[in-house]
Order: sequence, then C-alpha cells, then structure tokens
Amino acid sequence: MSGRATKTKERFFVHTLDNGLRCILKRVPTSAVCYCSMTIGVGSRDEREDEFGMAHLLEHTLFKGTTKRKAWQVNCRLENLGGELNAFTTKEETVVHATVLRKDFGKAVELMNDIIFHSTFPTAEVDKEKKVIYDEIGIYKDSPDERIYDEFEELLFEGSELGHVILGTRASLRRHTSKKIAAFVERNYTTDRMVFAVCGPISEAQFVREVERRFGSEPATAKSTQRVAPKEVAHFDKEIVDKGTHQVRSVMGCRAYALDDPKRVPLILLTNMLGGPTAASLLNVALRERNALTYCTEALYTPLSDTGIFTIFFSCDKENLERCREVVRAELKKLIEVPLTPRRLALTKKQFIGQFTISAENSEAYMLGVGKSFLAFGSVDTLGEIHARVEAITAEEIREVAEEILGNLSSLTYL
Repeated sequence: MSGRATKTKERFFVHTLDNGLRCILKRVPTSAVCYCSMTIGVGSRDEREDEFGMAHLLEHTLFKGTTKRKAWQVNCRLENLGGELNAFTTKEETVVHATVLRKDFGKAVELMNDIIFHSTFPTAEVDKEKKVIYDEIGIYKDSPDERIYDEFEELLFEGSELGHVILGTRASLRRHTSKKIAAFVERNYTTDRMVFAVCGPISEAQFVREVERRFGSEPATAKSTQRVAPKEVAHFDKEIVDKGTHQVRSVMGCRAYALDDPKRVPLILLTNMLGGPTAASLLNVALRERNALTYCTEALYTPLSDTGIFTIFFSCDKENLERCREVVRAELKKLIEVPLTPRRLALTKKQFIGQFTISAENSEAYMLGVGKSFLAFGSVDTLGEIHARVEAITAEEIREVAEEILGNLSSLTYL
C-alpha cells in the first residue's frame, strides 16, 4: 500500500496518495449512509477571457460520457441503487458529490473517478448541455433576487476574473467546444488541487483501500497557473429600472476578508447577528418586526482565497425604499459606534455556536465543508476548536470589523 496516512484532530483520518491527491475521512459508525465529495480548486475565476462559463459547462458535461460509460450509464449507476450523484460550481471550486448506502461506497468512488479523470465530452452531448444552460441562464434572468447578486459582484470586481457570472453568457458558451473543455481540464484539474472527503460508516482500512484502488493510479499533476488578486474599484451607488418586477430589490456591500484573515471569524459572527437566518437578526427585527417594511432581508459573507464578499439584501415596495435604507444605515451606525454589551455578545455567540453545532449534524453539508476547509488550509477545525475561537471574540473586535466593513458600502438597486 502506497501513500501516507495520518490521524488528525477528533475523528478525522487523512490519507495522501503518491500523486498528491488528499483524502479525508470522518467516520460515523452509526450511519447507514456514505457522503462523498471531490472538491477541486477550480472555478469561474480560473477561466481565461475566452473561457467564460467554461468551469460550469465542464461540471455539467462531466456526466455526459466517459471512456467506458455512456451518459445514461453515468446517470443511472447510483440512482438505480437509491443513491445520488450531483455537482456544483462556485467562483473558486467545482464539487462533485455522491450519496450512497454503505455497501455501495466502492461503486461511488469508482464512478467519481471515472467522470472526473476519464470523461470524454462528446460533441453532441456538449451541444445539448449548452441548451440546458441557456435555459438555466433564462431562469436566473427571471429571478431578480438572484440576478441582483451577480450584477452586484460584476460591479464589485470589475476588471477581474471574479467579476463575470459563473454561468457565462449564450455568446461565450457558443464558442466552447469539446476540445476546449478537454484543454481546460488538462490545465486545471490537477491532483494537487483535489480533496476527496467522506463522511460515513467506513473503516480507515476500507477507505484507504478504495481511494488507492480508484485514484492512486492517476498521474501526479500540479497547477501551473496563478490567480491574480482583483484590483480596487471605486465606490458605487447604481440604480437600474427593472420593469418586470413589482418590488424594489437592493444590495449593499463591499469586498471583505479573505479565508486566511484572522478577522474572518468576527465578521462571520457579525454577519450572523446582523442578518442571519433567524427572526431575531438585527435587520429582520428593525425592518420587518418593528417597521413592517419588508418580508425578506439577509446579510451574507463569502470569504475567498484572496478577498471576500459582504452583502446586505432587502426587498420592499418602492415607496418604502428610502425608509428601508435609513433603517439599515441606523443599525450599521450603532454597530460601528457602540460595542456590544456583555449580554448581547454572549447571546450572539451562543446563537451562532448552537446553529453551527446543529448544522454539523447534517452529514452531507458537513462533508462538503470538510472538503473545502482541507483544500484551503490542509486541516479541519473540530467543533471544540470552533467554539473556543468564537468564545474568544471580544466586543471591540466586532466593533472594529464593523467599522472596516460597514462604514462605506456600495449599492445596487432594482427599481
């Protein structure tokens, strides 16, 4: 048996193959289900100017045939066993993931190896899948709540690879061919940018045996390209007349901290308190509960490898737009100027720790998080370490982060 195996903190087992592909297992003996993912450090920001939409098109066409399977055989392989196979693309990752019963774990690993390393991208299938993505683009254009985020990020990262939409455009997709997709794979799908993560009732010995058998013979490859950090852009406040909707939609936001920035955790806590998924979030209380101005508001923070994105979203009737803006700015001003009270800080921490701990019980979501964390840091924090890090945050740290992030937000509004 080749490769290197190590135990990590709290129930994680890591095995690195000789080709550089890293494999991590969280063993859950009581489960009957295995959750598997291959996280590949390649997303839309890794596309060249003539490749917009390529990473997402590639994700779709991975399922359209391999050297030994037709498209229907790929799609039916796990579904006929009651399992699932799916994938998604972000600005910095492509993730292929599968869910199967314990006894079918080996079949899932074999299939994931086949589509990731041996897809053939048949021209007829690529052309059909372009039409599917055209429809997906149409759905986004008909969904202003989602479209506004894409347009906001285009403005926020203007001139950068981060500034174009993940789906690409009809015009850019028409230029992509099977040959170009294969070239994109060869340049980007390197073993040093891959992490295979599993959450389930698999022994360490079985885990090593399957990953060595299925992935171990693939040649070692390493990335030859470097990402370019986005240049600064000027502050903007832009309004677009969008005649197809009844309500106004508005996004306020800015660039934020990268994945390796120590201020990332205080900002996560601040974002959750400000507009997280609870009725008690500050913006929900101020806009909805206290003033009945909106049905929907949220705050989001997405850290990336060398930058981040912070946004606040709300929708409302047009006559309430200015009042909503005033209420949001008032809440932000308080966070910037006044440190949280000890009681409020304690409640904020308790709420976040509770949410995070409960979400960790979702093995599929947890497995996806493990893959991304291990790809970015080469390690995964335990729940205890995350709790300790959150508990150590001070009120002044949160106020300083609020001052840096919330003090000068750009905006995009659909009128």
